[in-house]
Amino acid sequence: MIGAGAIWPSALFYATAYFAVLLGLLLADVQLSPKRQDFEVTRQCDSKLSLGANNAIRLHVYNRSDQAVAVALRDEFPVSFQTDLWQLTGVVAPRSELVLTYHLKPFRRGDYQFRDINLRYRGRLGLTVRQERYPASATVKVYPNLLEIHRYELLARRGQLAEIGLRNTRILGRGTEFERLRDYQQDDDYRRINWKATARRGRPVSIEYETERSQNILLMLDAGRLMASPIGPLAKIDYAVNTSLMLAYVAARMGDNIGLLAFADRISLYLPPRRGKRQFLAMTDALYRLPAYLTEPDYNLAFRYFASHNRKRSLVVLFTDLVDAETSKLLVSHVAGVSPHHLPVCVTIADPGITALAEASPTDSRSVYQRAVAEGLLAERKRALEVLRRRGAIALDLSAEHLTASVINRYLELKARSRL
Repeated sequence: MIGAGAIWPSALFYATAYFAVLLGLLLADVQLSPKRQDFEVTRQCDSKLSLGANNAIRLHVYNRSDQAVAVALRDEFPVSFQTDLWQLTGVVAPRSELVLTYHLKPFRRGDYQFRDINLRYRGRLGLTVRQERYPASATVKVYPNLLEIHRYELLARRGQLAEIGLRNTRILGRGTEFERLRDYQQDDDYRRINWKATARRGRPVSIEYETERSQNILLMLDAGRLMASPIGPLAKIDYAVNTSLMLAYVAARMGDNIGLLAFADRISLYLPPRRGKRQFLAMTDALYRLPAYLTEPDYNLAFRYFASHNRKRSLVVLFTDLVDAETSKLLVSHVAGVSPHHLPVCVTIADPGITALAEASPTDSRSVYQRAVAEGLLAERKRALEVLRRRGAIALDLSAEHLTASVINRYLELKARSRL
């Protein structure tokens, strides 16, 4: 239009008027629209996030203006976290608050930093878009999976533990404290029949005893090189840490003493078995900082330390990994040394990648070699676990997805049978 002014002089006047009107509308949009101070933007989240779980993060936008505003928010969360929403949108009513929720999934324990929150919104006339940055720096700690513990507590109260593959933790066993009378069942020991109650009721009646409490549960975590290998997004040690914390929580609810020993080529941490909430919280803080070391585990050091600090009979749950025959022999010799006085449970986490290679149909010479190596590793692992069982240990080789439920169910089973 301005170029046409050379031919049509009045065109320059219309062009000037057009841009003047447009500039006026833009200025009016800026003037009529809410300002930065008309919004209050905050973040709400737990200071302790759960490893490998979807943690809810809530962004609050309060609109102090007298008009509804369409907003888009983007939070500056730690870059290593996985999210389900990069940008959140909504409309916040006049003098009202809008709450938008997204989820973050961290894959490593430790300390992390949130930064600011960015708010973008259109002007009242829809001609301008403004973006503001609101300070919201905050430090969060990524702990073992605390959300799973909260879920467990909720389901335990409702009697719905089967939903997560667990049995009810109120297990009745063969202790000495009377619990109740109930009808005789086919697999009951005849020595549990109460003959007086049987005579009164005219049918067999058994006695239930409450499972003994204040027993020692010691969790031993191998934090060596092999436990640093990943299975999916998490390392093996992270699966072991999550399971250890859940087992500690269940054992604490059962009234048992819980302890923790973590090691690699040295003793990383030790918490002697104690009972109560304070011990569980101490264990939570210790596990959140536990790394995996790129060194070989020293089983000799770990079991000597355990033997010198634990005289009372204990259930020893060892989370480790087995690859070669030499490592297996070392572990077997030390497990055999503690099995007469203690009850050892050796837990290994199966590698789905090796299993997949062993089951794959070979298509070339390379895949034939890979399958042969994988089958050899699995066979060696199976032999090592069988030797552990023959030497008095309970050996469990579990997938990562079934690790927690299987370990806790085995603990409850052992407790119900008075094996501890």
